[in-house]
Amino acid sequence: MSGDIAIRVRGLEKSYKELKVLRGVDFDVASGSIFALLGSNGAGKTTVVNILCTLLKADAGTASVGGFDVAKQAADVRESISLTGQFAAVDEILSGRENLVMVAQLRHLKNPDAVADELLERFTLTEAAARKVSTYSGGMRRRLDIAMSLIGNPPVIFLDEPTTGLDPQARLEVWRTVKELTERGTTVLLTTQDLDEAEHLAERIAILHDGRIIVNGTLAELKQLLPPAKVEYVEKLPTLEDVFLTIVGDGGNGSDVGTASAALTSEEQR
Repeated sequence: MSGDIAIRVRGLEKSYKELKVLRGVDFDVASGSIFALLGSNGAGKTTVVNILCTLLKADAGTASVGGFDVAKQAADVRESISLTGQFAAVDEILSGRENLVMVAQLRHLKNPDAVADELLERFTLTEAAARKVSTYSGGMRRRLDIAMSLIGNPPVIFLDEPTTGLDPQARLEVWRTVKELTERGTTVLLTTQDLDEAEHLAERIAILHDGRIIVNGTLAELKQLLPPAKVEYVEKLPTLEDVFLTIVGDGGNGSDVGTASAALTSEEQR
């Protein structure tokens, strides 16, 4: 790595004919951190990731990943990274274990079976290891996809909207997995349009809008950009996500369903 900076981007520009997608993007990502690139659809998040992963050439500007220039040292960059796209790139015909063994073999690792077993245990997929991936839930597929991206221990991982299309429970599973990555020193660049996701995961957040980074900082720094609001005490009602996770979330046994139903019945009888 180049000092404490895993990813460095300066003046990145990219256009498709008359459409200017990136108009001079600048940011740094510290080694071993989670950095969120936040923006709406079409903001250019995936374009940035594709340039950093050497899948696309920038029109102008410079970028380095793991100390390697993405334009001049593309092969070295590819050896240093892994990319998980918006949709899980797993083979549904194979079992979870077979997917992992196949990738380990493609990376020419010694003892691919042991590599697969370690990752299955790490991502809580051991019991489903022999099942075809076509039977996996969305969260399980995403965890398997991320596990596959970790084969070979790449120091930098790109996650492009990793929870797209997942239900709340599966989303929390993926969030837990992503947080565990940095505990092992992995650098994560996460693209998302989910505000909760960026707030929950990232140590630094950059907002990409109209092809430029318009703000970049920690969550606390971003909140300081707005004046404190004067609020009065109001009773906070549970959100739909609160209700869903209480009923079917981790450790939920459905007991709250009866309580809630009884309360609703009592209220209707008044």
